[in-house]
Amino acid sequence: MAKKETLFSVLARLPWWISVVVAGVLFAIVRTFLPDIVAAASALPFLGIACYAGWRQLRAPGTTDVAGTLDKIRGMAWENFSAVIVEAFRRDGYTVTEVFKGAVDLQLDRNGRVTVVCCKRWKAAQTGIGPLRELLDAKKAREAAECIYVAAGDFTANARTFATEKSIRLLHGTPLAELIARVERGKRGWFRFR
Repeated sequence: MAKKETLFSVLARLPWWISVVVAGVLFAIVRTFLPDIVAAASALPFLGIACYAGWRQLRAPGTTDVAGTLDKIRGMAWENFSAVIVEAFRRDGYTVTEVFKGAVDLQLDRNGRVTVVCCKRWKAAQTGIGPLRELLDAKKAREAAECIYVAAGDFTANARTFATEKSIRLLHGTPLAELIARVERGKRGWFRFR
């Protein structure tokens, strides 16, 4: 069952200033009909979302940070990369089991839903359909609900289309850099960028 989107969850992903504009417009409209205090109260949640979105955007890596982070990821030893990915998924609330069998490296469990993850080919400059097919077969064999393919490189156009058609989540680029940055902020001894 897909998660329902709310106005606040959408605004939280947009630039912070959009929530400020929404708050201003809402304040102006409500103020024409009701007292200023009511108008201010109606705009306040949107200002809160603006603060939250701004805080997230300040913590998100910039374009040059993403490229640098991805380069550093490609230079990591498998043991370090695997440990960082395991820690990142644990922080996201998953129970992580290291599998390292065939196309599956990790099995994630959360709320009774199983997700299989492949991340052993993270250094490949470009990934084609082959590894995605292997992961999809492993997903079916394990009766998993979802599958995730992790890569520091890019994907061919055919691989992207295949992933979209088969509902394979591709974790690469900015989302991967953000995931790694969250772990890096935890300053674990086995993983440091700086």
